[in-house]
Amino acid sequence: MTAEPATGSTVSDAARATSPGGARGHRAVVTAGPVLAPGRRPTPGAVSVAPRPTPVFVDAVRAGGADVVPLGPETRGLVWLSYRDPDGLARALDENPGIEWVQLPYAGVDAFSEVIAARADRALPLWTSAKGAFAEPVAEHALMLVLSLLRVVPQRVRATSWATEQQGRSLYGRHVVIVGAGGIAIELMRLLAPFDVRVTIVRRSSEPVPGADRTVPVERLDEVLPEADVLVLAAAATPGTAGLLDARRLALLSATAVLVNVARGSLVDTDALVEAVRAERLWGAGVDVTTPEPLPDRHPLFGEPRVVVTPHQADTPEMTAPLLAERIRLNVRAFLGDGEFVGVVDPHDGY
Repeated sequence: MTAEPATGSTVSDAARATSPGGARGHRAVVTAGPVLAPGRRPTPGAVSVAPRPTPVFVDAVRAGGADVVPLGPETRGLVWLSYRDPDGLARALDENPGIEWVQLPYAGVDAFSEVIAARADRALPLWTSAKGAFAEPVAEHALMLVLSLLRVVPQRVRATSWATEQQGRSLYGRHVVIVGAGGIAIELMRLLAPFDVRVTIVRRSSEPVPGADRTVPVERLDEVLPEADVLVLAAAATPGTAGLLDARRLALLSATAVLVNVARGSLVDTDALVEAVRAERLWGAGVDVTTPEPLPDRHPLFGEPRVVVTPHQADTPEMTAPLLAERIRLNVRAFLGDGEFVGVVDPHDGY
């Protein structure tokens, strides 16, 4: 399941992004993490930004108070910006054993799972991710997909003639099931509030999530699926969530339910999803993430009138760069002094 948020999750004004036009933009949903005891903290020191030192993130390191150095013997903290080069990160750590803290670029760390697992039994390096930082844009995208599906927008934009059949469902008063309890779920509940929906959160434990009408453990997922008008997947990709929504569970959903996946493609059996929408056993599906990814040209999902496929763009670089920069600044400050790291990754759980 996704990261378990503390009840002190907040939206940080300090992390609010600014658009090129100067308008106020997204903010990071900051989940309070443990303050590391002095004996468990990484050794403060210089920070490297790699594999390419992008200026906005170099500036963020300096804003946090650290010196920026080329990757080498002086490096104690590493901001790693490439999601596509886990092997490069592994080499950097092997060649520079003095690195005691690593900041990863996205909320999901599944691309680095082998690198993290290989070092899971070591006290250091400390790993931090961007979890929570991009929650606002992703939740915004999820809401867009939900409304588009309920109002049959996929069919309407494909139409070449005036439709006479009345179609469309309202979001008001519906039952929304969200799988995951991290920043995306928290922000999505805030966006859903004006629609007077009932929200059930599915997470690893039954510990209540503030703002949700009900919180149930993942073992009870089968129980809540038949009740869902809207199902949103917002959980981390782990061995425990792989294939979470298979053919059997898709069959538990109502024919008037919509499914939205803004988590990872591995959570859904793609072939089973194709069959479900073809057989009209779902009202619709919106997927920002898929397996495989990218989807091959002319994949069946692209042609289904009940499906919206967005190419893993729930958040774009324009949206995420200021938010990641703020996460880096906060964690550099923690690295140098207060130990209040945000987005700490548990190497054993893999998120």
